[in-house]
Amino acid sequence: MIKVSESAETLSFISPKGTGFSPYVDPYKQTRALALEGMRTSKALIASIFFAILLVTTLPAQQSKPWEKIPIPKLHEFKPQEPKRIELKNGIVIFLQEDHELPFVSGSVLIPGGSRDESPAKAGLVGLYGQAWRTSGTAKMDGDAMDDFLEAKAAHIETEGDEDSTALAWDSLKGDADQVFSLAVDLLLHPKFSQEKLELAQQQEATGIVRRNDDESGIAERESAKLVFGVNSPYTRQPELATIGAVTVDDLKAWHDRTLSGKLIVGISGDFDPAAMEAKLRAAFEGLPPVKPEPPRHDVFTGPTPGIYFINKEDVNQSDVEIVAIGIDRHNPDVPAVAVMDEIFGGGFASRLFQKVRTELGLAYEVGGGISFGDDHPGPFRTVVLTKSATTVDATKAALAEINGLNTTPFTEVELARAKDNILNSFLFLYDTRDKVLAERERLEFYGYPADYLETYKAALDKVTLSDLTTAAKKYIHPDKLAVLVVGNGAEIKPGLDELNLGPVHPIDIAIPMPARPGTGEKQQ
Repeated sequence: MIKVSESAETLSFISPKGTGFSPYVDPYKQTRALALEGMRTSKALIASIFFAILLVTTLPAQQSKPWEKIPIPKLHEFKPQEPKRIELKNGIVIFLQEDHELPFVSGSVLIPGGSRDESPAKAGLVGLYGQAWRTSGTAKMDGDAMDDFLEAKAAHIETEGDEDSTALAWDSLKGDADQVFSLAVDLLLHPKFSQEKLELAQQQEATGIVRRNDDESGIAERESAKLVFGVNSPYTRQPELATIGAVTVDDLKAWHDRTLSGKLIVGISGDFDPAAMEAKLRAAFEGLPPVKPEPPRHDVFTGPTPGIYFINKEDVNQSDVEIVAIGIDRHNPDVPAVAVMDEIFGGGFASRLFQKVRTELGLAYEVGGGISFGDDHPGPFRTVVLTKSATTVDATKAALAEINGLNTTPFTEVELARAKDNILNSFLFLYDTRDKVLAERERLEFYGYPADYLETYKAALDKVTLSDLTTAAKKYIHPDKLAVLVVGNGAEIKPGLDELNLGPVHPIDIAIPMPARPGTGEKQQ
């Protein structure tokens, strides 16, 4: 059972994001309303100032603050509704999450196998597969006809590829749920990959490749990951024009046949009868062959070579600094202590990084960081600083000092309490809908975590002590093993990066290789 912390201070800083939709407003009425509101606000402000002056001049100097005595009621225990889990004889797992609030039904199928499993010679295959799978359609209904059918019913069927999985998802009104479900299952089991749709996906992917160096932050994130995991790591494998051009329709078919034999995880959420839905899902999936277990992975993670690395981008006037190292995975028993340490270090407005680098020194537009937890492999330790070109060195030094301070500046009870509150209160918004709870449950199943992981994680967070934080910092924070990447305008960074005293500056080439010209075997740059 997950219980949200009672801290009103932390809770006040957390609010769910809006949709961004607003109805049309008549400009004249809006202006007039704002003017009236401004007059009311001005009157209220004047009255408030007058009252404050009166209060200060009439109350005794030692008068207690009555607002500090307002009782904070105990919050309700947070216990989201768990979906029903059904495991078929062939190993496929189904989750049913009833939600009768609205007349909608949505579903998804999560399939093991992603871009980390593709051949380096055909890097980008999974991304192309995720696009062409849906746009090609099936033998019964091609992708274009499927678009028209779904549009008429305000329904959706989508496919995608990811690092470690591919997925098919759908949603519709309750009255159309049977038709859309049947079409989704047909797409899952009987896709008909089209050469035309593959070429369209290749053109779209090629556009992304030739423009991948436009965005400074995108460059920094991509290249810092290569420093952590290695240029040739399956976790940083980069599609190129030549590799996506090598992908054929037969490759898409082979990938589909291979991954469909894995452990599928099927999730259904919405307004449905559970008995009828279970029968429908059993009819669709129980006849499939027994799942083939994924072979164990033997990836090696050594972390970056310490030093200073630089990418020159002449069309910017700021620097994106990434300070990186190797992190840990979520199976690590130290995750609760590291999560709390992360929150203290770079988790928000009250974090050490934000308070020192941005608030006190004014050296960064944005700053944050911490150790990431991969679900089945180590994530990176990553500290990000966005600063002006002229303050690149000072901002980087300040961030490095705060990293080092995790081992030299003692943690406090105030930091510990605030960090725990921030993490626990965030649960309320991470799992505030049944769809989110279902998605989390599917994720835990996919990576082999116990069903009660969130409950045990919450209990472990409660038990984290100052001593645990000190131990975690000594174990995982190693300033001498950090790599510092700077993406910025070299001509404007003064003093130069050699002032960081991290050794010679290693330039990184991010030029996009062009495919070989026909008949030459040479690559264009």
